[in-house]
Amino acid sequence: MSSVGGATDDQILSTVRIGDLVSGTITEVGRLGASVKLDGRLGQVPADIGPLDVSWCRRPDEAVQAGRRVIAEVIAVDPDQARIRLSMAATENPELWTFLKGLRPGEVLSGVVADVQPFGVFVALDDGPPHPVHPGVGFVTVPELSWRRFDDVSEVVKVGQRVICSVLCFDTTNGEARLSLRALEPDPFQGFAETAREGQQLTGTVTELVPFGAFVRVAEDVEGLVHLDDLGPTPVETPDQVVQVGDRIKVAIIGLDRSRRRLFLSRQKAASE
Repeated sequence: MSSVGGATDDQILSTVRIGDLVSGTITEVGRLGASVKLDGRLGQVPADIGPLDVSWCRRPDEAVQAGRRVIAEVIAVDPDQARIRLSMAATENPELWTFLKGLRPGEVLSGVVADVQPFGVFVALDDGPPHPVHPGVGFVTVPELSWRRFDDVSEVVKVGQRVICSVLCFDTTNGEARLSLRALEPDPFQGFAETAREGQQLTGTVTELVPFGAFVRVAEDVEGLVHLDDLGPTPVETPDQVVQVGDRIKVAIIGLDRSRRRLFLSRQKAASE
C-alpha cells in the first residue's frame, strides 16, 4: 500500500464512486487500451481505459492519443490492484449520458420496438436522444419481456410495436436504459401464491423434463418443479422413466418461495394422500 502526501491508496480510492465523472491526461497508449493520469489527488492512483471502453463510433487509435485531455466515467474501482477503470464511451455523447443519469427505477417510458434479437429487444424511446450505434436506447432482456413461457421473442413483441416499459436501471457504459415489459403486468405466480398452501393437491401438465426432475404447469403461467426423488415411490434415474411431456399428473405443494418465484411439488406426496 503506497502513501503519497500522507494519503494511502485506499484512502484515495474511498473517495471515488462508480459513475463519477473524472478528468485527466492520457499518458500512454497500448494494445490493451490507454493509461490516464487523473487530475488532483486521484492522479496518485493508476487509471486506465480498456479498448472496448474507448468509443462507440471511433477507432481506438483515433480516440486516444498520448497527451490528450479526457473526461471519462469511473466504471470500476479495484482496491486490491489500487487501480481505477474508466470509460470514455460512456461520456462520448453528453446528452445521452445526462438522459440516462436522470432515469429512476420504476419510471415508466414509452417507445417503439426498433429491433428484435434472440437475446432481447431494442426500444426507440419517445423521449431522450437516439443511441449513436444501437437501434434504440431502451433494451429489454428476454426474461423481462413477459411472465408467461414463450419459445421465441417474436411471440411477445414485433418491430414497430408500441410498448410501455418500466425502468430497471441504466447502463452508461453501453448507453442503455434497461427496461421491463412484465413489470407493468400482474405476476401470475404471486396471484397463485396468495391462496396456495403447503400440502395442497393439484392436477397439472408436465411441460418439460430436465435431468433433475420435471416441470409441471399447475395454473396459467405458473409452473413448479417435481424433483427426481419426488416423482414416484421408487427411485428413478431419469424423469422419462415415469412421466412424459404432456402427461396430466397429480401433485402436492411441498414448498413455495414467493421472493424467488419458485414452486416445489411432489408427485409422491399426492399419490400417498
